[in-house]
Amino acid sequence: MFATTEEDAQEGHHWKLNFDGASNTMALVSPSGDHYPFTSKLDFDCTNNMAKYEACIMGIRAAIERKIKVLEVYGDSALVIYQLKGEWETRYPKLIEYRRLVLELIIEFDDITFYYFPRDENQMADALATLASMVKMNKQENVNLSR
Repeated sequence: MFATTEEDAQEGHHWKLNFDGASNTMALVSPSGDHYPFTSKLDFDCTNNMAKYEACIMGIRAAIERKIKVLEVYGDSALVIYQLKGEWETRYPKLIEYRRLVLELIIEFDDITFYYFPRDENQMADALATLASMVKMNKQENVNLSR
């Protein structure tokens, strides 16, 4: 997909992750402002909130693979963001498992911060949704990211 330089991934270089669970699209934004969008298609039945967690998890895993150590995560789902920040209780059993997985993944970062960014204020989310609608998906091996 893309390569990060050793310098970009080092501590102190803030990357951003924008995710849009409605269209299952994400974008990593480098410290220099380069955008690396990607999208996926979930091939299993899930709720809207589960799809939003899936998008967040996929983006976090992409950042981990690239050895990014400082990440700001922006999502348009108040539920996901505030549950991950511990400000809202997580009651639905499936969402409890998603939250647990994210909390396990984030130990890979020196610093990670979650921000709620309403969709109507988020041009990146709109661009990601447009990108997702334009991408032709190839049927590949079924990969379930949360299990």
